[in-house]
Amino acid sequence: MSEFTPDLDAYCERIGYRGPRTPDLATLRALHLHHVSAVPFENLDVLLGRRVSLDPAVIADKIILRRRGGYCFEQNTLFRVVLTALGFHVTPLLARVRWQVPADVGTPLTHTVLRVDLDGRGWLVDVGFGAVGATAPLALDATEPQATSHDTRRLVPQADGLVHQVRHGDAWGDVYRFSLVPPPPVDFEVGNWFSCTHPRAHFTNNLVVTRVRGAERLIILNREFAVRHADGSATRRDIATPHDLRALLIEHFGLHLSSDARLAIPAAPW
Repeated sequence: MSEFTPDLDAYCERIGYRGPRTPDLATLRALHLHHVSAVPFENLDVLLGRRVSLDPAVIADKIILRRRGGYCFEQNTLFRVVLTALGFHVTPLLARVRWQVPADVGTPLTHTVLRVDLDGRGWLVDVGFGAVGATAPLALDATEPQATSHDTRRLVPQADGLVHQVRHGDAWGDVYRFSLVPPPPVDFEVGNWFSCTHPRAHFTNNLVVTRVRGAERLIILNREFAVRHADGSATRRDIATPHDLRALLIEHFGLHLSSDARLAIPAAPW
């Protein structure tokens, strides 16, 4: 991973953050929430046939200057270089997505997360999961449920690492499984390559755009737009046309597609 120092003023302006920049837990929590509220999770480039770069300078140009979003490898790479520039100690890790995946189905290492160490305590930090992503850091040494501003999470120890879970009503759902052993850089390249090129990868087949808005989550999945409310209920509507999609992307996510852009969505062709 190449060394890169982002423009912190530009980043803070991008996410609407005007607070302290001291490397402590309060700053980490605030930056985390501001990031997921301002920067949409989206895979538009994949469906436009574009490769996703892991170069931090390219990602910063895309997300900060061009005010786009991105998926986990982009979002958490940017967050890593920002936190590092602020003086945090950050370690990137890889995870296997388990959200809505049957227990007997294996999944590859296609999600990246961050470990941030503060005052002798480790924290799971992830600004790039999308519809059920956490909105706050989670203490890695805690086994009891951890409340965030949007829901309750827990980290369950396993023989090979931890399982991140989210509570829905009275049930717990697996989000992803991860190891605390730092992978070599090539594993991130492989996970990213799979995510944006493999014909059976989730992001080569489905349109996914999400962000946090106050207590709500805004979600586009293929040709459906949903607003998930704080009480767990959701309002949904169909996205009738490509024009309707463009209007939603602009109004709710600040994303602008060029007039000649054509999204190829295998799971929901127009």
